[in-house]
Amino acid sequence: MLLFYCATLAPAALIALGATVGAPWPALALGYMTVFAFAMDRLVPARMKTQAQDAFPAAMPLLVLLGLLHFALLALTVQAIGAGGGQGAVQRLLLAIAAALVFGQIAHPVAHELIHKPARAARLLGRLVYTSLLVGHHASAHLRVHHVYVASDGDPNSAPVGEGFYHFALRAGAGSFVAGLRAETAMLRRAGRSMWRHPYVLYIAGGAAFLAAAFILGGVVGVARYVAICLYAQVQILMSDYVQHYGLRRRALPDGRLEPVGPQHSWNTPHWFSSALTLNAPRHSDHHVNPGRIYPALRLHPDAMPCLPYPLPAMAALSLAPPLWRRVMDRRVRKWAPQPDAP
Repeated sequence: MLLFYCATLAPAALIALGATVGAPWPALALGYMTVFAFAMDRLVPARMKTQAQDAFPAAMPLLVLLGLLHFALLALTVQAIGAGGGQGAVQRLLLAIAAALVFGQIAHPVAHELIHKPARAARLLGRLVYTSLLVGHHASAHLRVHHVYVASDGDPNSAPVGEGFYHFALRAGAGSFVAGLRAETAMLRRAGRSMWRHPYVLYIAGGAAFLAAAFILGGVVGVARYVAICLYAQVQILMSDYVQHYGLRRRALPDGRLEPVGPQHSWNTPHWFSSALTLNAPRHSDHHVNPGRIYPALRLHPDAMPCLPYPLPAMAALSLAPPLWRRVMDRRVRKWAPQPDAP
C-alpha cells in the first residue's frame, strides 16, 4: 500500500505547490506525470505482487483522501490560472496541463473505484468527482452500460478493431451520455421512482454549480480554462476506455446472449509504477471479471490476459496517431479477438 500512497500523493503535492508557489513546481508536476513515470516503468520492470483481498485496510482511506484532495486541487488550479492569478503565462499553461493529467489519470481511477463501492457515501463522492470534471454521466454509463455490454457493439466505449481514436471519441463521448441516460431512466421507471431522483439531475445541476464556482474563483477566464482542463481530462478518460478494450469482442451464444466477460476481453499492462499511479487500473481484465475486488488485490496473469507492449499512459499517447496505433495493435488483436466462422 505504501507504493500507492507515495505514487498518487506526490503529484497532488506538486500541483498544490505549483498553484500556490509557482515555478518550478508546475514543470516538476508535469515531469512527474510524464517523463518520471515512464522512466520508472522502464528502469524497474518488476510487477507488483498480488496479495490477499483482506490485507489492505488502508486502501479505502486512500480513495477518500484522494477524492477530497481532488476538489481542493481543482479549486487551487482554477484560481491560479484564472484572471486573477499572479503567475506568468508559461507557468499557468504548465500547471493546467499537469493538473489535467492528474485529474485524468488519478482522479478518474479514484472515482471509478468509489462508484463500485457498496457504501452510498463512497458512490456519491465518486459521482461528484466525475461531475466536477463535467462528465458526471460517466458514473452511470460505466456501471449500467459498460460493465453490462463491454467488448460488444452495445457498449459505446468498446472500440471495434480499425476504429481510430478521434472517431471513437466523438462517437463514445455522446453515446455514453445517451446510453447512461436511457439505462438510468429505465431503472427508475421499473422501480416506480420519481424522475427527480434521476442521477442526471445531480450531474447537470452539479456541473452548473462547479461552473459557477469556477467563475467566482477565476472570472470568465477561469471558467474557460476550467472547461479546457475538464475537456483534457475527459479525453484521457476516453483514451483509457479506447486503449483497454480496443478490438476485443465477446462471442454471441446460440441463444443470442453474449458470452460471459472473461480475462480475454480487456487489455492490461504489467508496468509497476504507472499501475500504482493509476490505482491498478491497468489490471483491467480482473476488474471486469471481479468488479467488487479492491484495487490492490487485482490480479495479473500476462500469459492468460491480453497485454499491451507499453505502459497505459504511453499507449494512450500512441492512440493519437491512428496509423501507428493500428500497426502496433491490430496484429495483437487478431491473437485475442474471436474470428468469424469459416463458411
